[in-house]
Amino acid sequence: MSRSAQRGTRYCRFMAADEPFERRRLAGLAGHTGNAQAARNHFDDQAPSVRISALRSLERLGELTETQLETALADTDHRVRIAGVEIAATRLTPSILHLLDDSSSSVAESVAWALGERLPWAPGTIERLSIMATDHDDPLARESAVAALGALGDDAGLPAILQATTDKPAVRRRAVISLSAFEGPEVDAAWQRARTDHDRQVREAVEELLGPE
Repeated sequence: MSRSAQRGTRYCRFMAADEPFERRRLAGLAGHTGNAQAARNHFDDQAPSVRISALRSLERLGELTETQLETALADTDHRVRIAGVEIAATRLTPSILHLLDDSSSSVAESVAWALGERLPWAPGTIERLSIMATDHDDPLARESAVAALGALGDDAGLPAILQATTDKPAVRRRAVISLSAFEGPEVDAAWQRARTDHDRQVREAVEELLGPE
């Protein structure tokens, strides 16, 4: 093969590898130039990164429909689902409660955060978050659920937060912070236990909230 032919082959390979990047760039640019149709054209792209860019561009332009958001929330790639959840956090619909059971713990963690941002919350939210805060296999997901329960501040979520004060250190620290939304003798008792917790960050969380004993 001649040198020119070799260069042409390498160029073609480079362009093939670069195509998703270029499509992602175009999909993202559409959100800054008001070109909603260009974003729609990339919404079903084969590359997840391109689909995410198109999704965010449509949201930026105020052109993202609920049907499109539901499509993103059901995407086969967990990164697209997370991007959809981030957008859904700013809306009351569609429902995202079912995604607390997502096969990806990263998605479930994001959903818990999003539910803590949704006001008013949907029926069943506190119950589902409470189950996640106590039973989920991933500590990060449990921590996110505890944070959401604290953000919502509903008394029905207090038992799960109290239970979380006996979880792993990061979850215990988050539980201590979430307790600031509640009052009562059981809350005071949990704070007192946290003052002597063997983890420094848990002890510091109490002192930040209540001051030195």
